[in-house]
Amino acid sequence: MTIGNATQPDRSRHRAASDGLLIRAARSDDLEALTTLVNLPGFRAGTLRLPYQRSEVTRRWLEDPNTDGLNIVAFRDGELVGQAGFERYRGRRAHVAYIGIGVHDEHHGTGIGTALLGELVDAADNWFGLKRLELTVYSDNAVAIALYRKFGFEPEGLLRAYAFRAGAYADALTMARLRS
Repeated sequence: MTIGNATQPDRSRHRAASDGLLIRAARSDDLEALTTLVNLPGFRAGTLRLPYQRSEVTRRWLEDPNTDGLNIVAFRDGELVGQAGFERYRGRRAHVAYIGIGVHDEHHGTGIGTALLGELVDAADNWFGLKRLELTVYSDNAVAIALYRKFGFEPEGLLRAYAFRAGAYADALTMARLRS
């Protein structure tokens, strides 16, 4: 993958790949595509989102971004295929951010999650100066857990009956990556 001029922090920079993948900052004109993405059954299954999220919820998220965070989207051949971001904590936890990531149901296993997570880790390490990235993942999501491990995330704990999902309570793992 190639990347634009990285000599200065620029949240609007684009990352383009030869396979047609473009990663950039989320924008207000992504509203409808993002709403469609987060309502896909596979995307939603890995998150705490409820079915049938309205576009107003997505609009509020887009219009009121965390200025200490990062929200990025991935497009392949003009189609929104993934979303990721992190939100930095404040005060004595200002060195920490919580991350989230999701990939379009029809594009799992195509490297989009790897590209998005790579961008988050790069931004956290090289632009935001974060020491710790943390996340929560359902304990039965082996593919996501393997991806996080690939980037240095390690399990820290098991959260039993963490969330109600598809008619049953599901456990989750907390995972974190500490920059040395």
